[in-house]
Amino acid sequence: MSDEVAAARKKRIEEMQALPFDGQAYKKLVEAGLTWLRANQEMVNALNVFPVPDGDTGTNMVLTMQSAYDEIADSGHHKVGDMAAAVSQGALMGARGNSGVILSQIWRGVSRGLEGAEVLTGENFAQALTSASETAYRGVVRPVEGTILTVSKDIGIAAVAALEETQDPIEILEKVIVAGKESLDNTPNLLPVLKDAGVVDSGGMGLFLILEGMMRYIYGEPLDTPTLAVKPMAALDMENAMHAVEEGQDWEVVVDFYPSEELDLQSFYGKLEEMGTSIQVGEGDGMYRMHIHVPLENRYLPIDYIMELGTITDVAMENLIAQMDELNKNTDYDRLELTNIDPGEIAIVTVSPGPGISRIFASLGVAAIVEGGQTMNPSTKELLAAFENLPTDKVIILPNNKNIVLAAKAASDVTVKEVHVVPSRTIPQGLAAMLMHNPEGDLAAIVEKMIKSLDTVRTGEVTTATRTVEIDGVNVETGQVIALLDGKLVLAATTVEEACLSLLEKADMDEYELITLYTGGDYPRAEANRVGDSIQEKYPDHEVEMLDGGQPHYQLILSIE
Repeated sequence: MSDEVAAARKKRIEEMQALPFDGQAYKKLVEAGLTWLRANQEMVNALNVFPVPDGDTGTNMVLTMQSAYDEIADSGHHKVGDMAAAVSQGALMGARGNSGVILSQIWRGVSRGLEGAEVLTGENFAQALTSASETAYRGVVRPVEGTILTVSKDIGIAAVAALEETQDPIEILEKVIVAGKESLDNTPNLLPVLKDAGVVDSGGMGLFLILEGMMRYIYGEPLDTPTLAVKPMAALDMENAMHAVEEGQDWEVVVDFYPSEELDLQSFYGKLEEMGTSIQVGEGDGMYRMHIHVPLENRYLPIDYIMELGTITDVAMENLIAQMDELNKNTDYDRLELTNIDPGEIAIVTVSPGPGISRIFASLGVAAIVEGGQTMNPSTKELLAAFENLPTDKVIILPNNKNIVLAAKAASDVTVKEVHVVPSRTIPQGLAAMLMHNPEGDLAAIVEKMIKSLDTVRTGEVTTATRTVEIDGVNVETGQVIALLDGKLVLAATTVEEACLSLLEKADMDEYELITLYTGGDYPRAEANRVGDSIQEKYPDHEVEMLDGGQPHYQLILSIE
């Protein structure tokens, strides 16, 4: 750090220390944490351990933080304790995914530590960070070290230790950030799967970035220039970008190119930001893929710019407005015939990733369906809204995804209704649980039967690898077809058919009778039928069914019963 920068920081800190650290100052810190996290959202998403398309930790944490900030954006609270309580409420209602729910618990703990406080002091700041860690740990049934929980714990310990040297909250924050970075860097040593994948914990990184953003605001440093990272080519989430089309960004442009010399990412991103939004950059074997959303008049600018940097090999342009109109026209979640529930009956709320799967759940008697799954985890508020207006106080939630279970439990904790979460982690488990449903039965007995049913079905999932990695002895290359059995990566293959047949070999099919294949929204039905025929040929004594699932990302989901 130069003397000039150090002097500027010192002056800025002195200016901040001269102001009351009240609720309005706290609001500024929360906004800064959100801004810096959003700037680095894709970097956090890229820290996905498994090579499957669910690297959405950054997205979930940003959406959770956005909800927290929206709760206070227009707040005039001057007591820091009151502002902290509002942040906690906003984070809880907007919590998405396990990382978002844990983050909401961290804010809840901070609120407890600052309850009744007029201003932020060194002592209550350290108390708040300690309370944050304790609350987050209590919110997880089986805490795992080497995650965001560990980072939060080490941050709390560092804050308390800092009190021996200073009572100034800004100086404590500086020390906390140093400790947070050390804790984050150590996560691979505590969690072998992180070391195998060559990454640090994504949730821990998100928490660190929030605190770092607060410090950058105090230093007067910019918050809109991300710490840049290039994804593997297959990890670019084009579909998720489609759901974030901003007003005025009417065209999607994707350019594949080979740069003539080493690409200056900072300059590259900076130039693209002048043209549009939703910028993603991937790399594979020396070739780069650039994705951007631009207004109509700018649709050729990215192409002209990249031509100056190297050789273009492919260009794709799509009218986003037309695509979004078509997507909205084809979405039929709201047109499903759901079961009407009478007062006193048991209502089932389920999460579904595709229209075909939703139709199946509707036929089995669910009362409400929440759209969600991989890369689109619903919030606590969305889950709560699904059952709050149902004319019964008896509710069961089927999350059907491991990353939605905590949000479902959070929704069950903030209602006066009797809500139980059956922790289904896959679609086949959720469907198996639905077969146990009796709307007029005893709630506790139905929940018990549903939980037991989860072990009666095995789940296979076939998708395309988003990164090169070795996990559990399985070597995976970006772009390969991979298969998971009950959530565990078991093999990599060259084709979907090979992946399915090899997956079933590992499932010990002698113990089962029925194989149901749910086809993905982008997987050709003819290809799916060919795979089904191959499975039936290999397992002639088993019943093989093919159903439209419509789920994104996964070519096939297999239910083995």
